[in-house]
Amino acid sequence: MTPPKTTADKLKDQLALPLITAPMFLISNPTLALAACKEGIVGSFPALNQKTVEGLDKWLTEMDDGIAELKKNNPGAKIAPYAVNLIVHKSNPRLEEDLALIVKHKVPIVITSLGAVSDLVDAVHSYGGIVLHDVTNIDHAKKAIAAGVDGLIAVSAGAGGHAGTMNPLTLVNELRGIYDGMIVLAGGLTTGRDVFTAEAMGADFAYMGTRFICTTESSADPAYKQMVLDAKPADIIYTSAVSGVPANFLKDSLTKAGFDVEQLKKEGGAAGKLKPIANEAAAWKTIWSAGQGAVNIDDVPSVKELADRLKQEYAEAEQKLAAKHAIKAAAPATPKRPPAPKP
Repeated sequence: MTPPKTTADKLKDQLALPLITAPMFLISNPTLALAACKEGIVGSFPALNQKTVEGLDKWLTEMDDGIAELKKNNPGAKIAPYAVNLIVHKSNPRLEEDLALIVKHKVPIVITSLGAVSDLVDAVHSYGGIVLHDVTNIDHAKKAIAAGVDGLIAVSAGAGGHAGTMNPLTLVNELRGIYDGMIVLAGGLTTGRDVFTAEAMGADFAYMGTRFICTTESSADPAYKQMVLDAKPADIIYTSAVSGVPANFLKDSLTKAGFDVEQLKKEGGAAGKLKPIANEAAAWKTIWSAGQGAVNIDDVPSVKELADRLKQEYAEAEQKLAAKHAIKAAAPATPKRPPAPKP
């Protein structure tokens, strides 16, 4: 008897690639999200990328109408659902109003950060939506699981924005030890091979942000995109100085903002040791975040061009692994060594 499909299975059936674009503060927008959805990849944006509740309402209407239009004009194609990120923290005064809009528009996927609340999860479940929650360690994961989320976004070392410090293999393995639900892996992923590898490691989906900064549809300043293109490993600085929560930023943008980068390196991501900037939203406009995957990015394609590349790389990785298994299976068995003669 065929087992019933899981939430991860149902979502994967709607996608051309098991990939979710990360909702990037001040970068992601409906144009970027719809371009991803058209290619069978989950598109997303933070609710707070719109300055007002009214503006968010317009964006959600644009997404609903855009998805409907894509499905109408591309019969048979896999048009992915979209996601909206909510900051679940007392510092977000718009949470209740934004959540009401999420329910009104029946947003398919809600990505929650900085807090897992069962009432919010219940509200999204009331219309059939799913909730994915950012976690960087096992303690965060346990709280999210208790709140009833549908999946965990494992934010490992090297991720852009607010990131953890754990190796992705270690983090996924630890999460799998307590959780058999949906896992999405984040942290330095930039290619279709990385998407395939995330699945091989035990995740259900890959999460990709920095790679989509350098697309024609993103809202990133051209100088921001160029800084990502120019980035070397040493140019990614992990610090809590900007928001009070450890995150990865581009070194040159920190320097231009007046930070002592050598001091930041000494402090590392130690939250509480460094005083965050008072106006965080304003700071992120000129202090630019990027993950370690920036070192693998050298162009600014359209989302379609990037998606085609990712799909090809994913297929090639899958084929190569299948070929290796086929060769191994076809190899003649090693003959057993005869037993040594008795003395």
